[in-house]
Amino acid sequence: MKAVILAAGLGTRLRPLSHRLPKPLFPILNRPLLGLLLEQLQVAGFHQIGINTHHQAAAVQAFVAQHRPVGLQVYLSHEPTILGTGGGLKKLANFLGDQPFLVINGDILTDLHLTEIYQAHQEPALATLVLHDCPRFNHVWENAAGQIVGFGHPAPADAVGPPLAFTGVQVVSPRLLDLMPSGLALNIIDQYREAIAAGEQVAAHVVQGHFWQDIGTLETYREIHRQLLNGDVPGIARFFPPLTDPWVGAEVTWGAGVRCAGGVSIGSQVQIGPGVRLQNTVIWDQARIDPDLSLTDCIVGPGAWVRHSAQGQCMV
Repeated sequence: MKAVILAAGLGTRLRPLSHRLPKPLFPILNRPLLGLLLEQLQVAGFHQIGINTHHQAAAVQAFVAQHRPVGLQVYLSHEPTILGTGGGLKKLANFLGDQPFLVINGDILTDLHLTEIYQAHQEPALATLVLHDCPRFNHVWENAAGQIVGFGHPAPADAVGPPLAFTGVQVVSPRLLDLMPSGLALNIIDQYREAIAAGEQVAAHVVQGHFWQDIGTLETYREIHRQLLNGDVPGIARFFPPLTDPWVGAEVTWGAGVRCAGGVSIGSQVQIGPGVRLQNTVIWDQARIDPDLSLTDCIVGPGAWVRHSAQGQCMV
């Protein structure tokens, strides 16, 4: 089975951190998100993975070259001009071939059962989109037959029930790629709107009782760490050694009297001065924290030198 990780996004809402790394390489408890996604896909039975790149493509290429799981084939598709969620898939058409394929956004962490999702896709549906209830993103409508009939407001006349949110996980028929022009920047949702208007079926696969979080903002990125360290996500925790709070990388030096609470992740080669107080804070590799500071709800970027206390800040 084949899958695609969409990894070309600019990460504008994650600046200034995304100036240092592309979103898919953001560390989750010191593991790059892309590495977690590759391992999840391999465990689920996907052994050929396409990844589109644009923003900081060289960093993604270097990571794949050094950390690709054994037995996994990875095909990188670079976009000198970003092609969007639709155009990026079209550029991968030759790699994807003539069988349905799974697509997952490169900025989400979830414990969804990807094998079951792939098996749920049935022709003649052009695609099967995985939906769930997430109020801040609920704008996808389905009809009584479980077919998607619209995106956004107002609700289509044949919609039933409240709208749901697209998880960023989908199974796509190669027929969709045949309908798309080459070389253009395309939004996949716009392609679905056009296909539905032309009479094609786009199926909804509704899920419940799972974990899902995006790292689209600095707040949600930090929240993922708190959730993992709080034991809320056993389906993801299995990809890590036994989790402890604080989560501490290699070669970290501590001063006396350092106190941590409420979801603290510390990267490798970090220097923390005596008397420092950390709460709900993520610290990337090689950062330095001066003595007697208090950091709450913060993110400290790679190599940053923190000289003052802060709350709710991102320091790079």
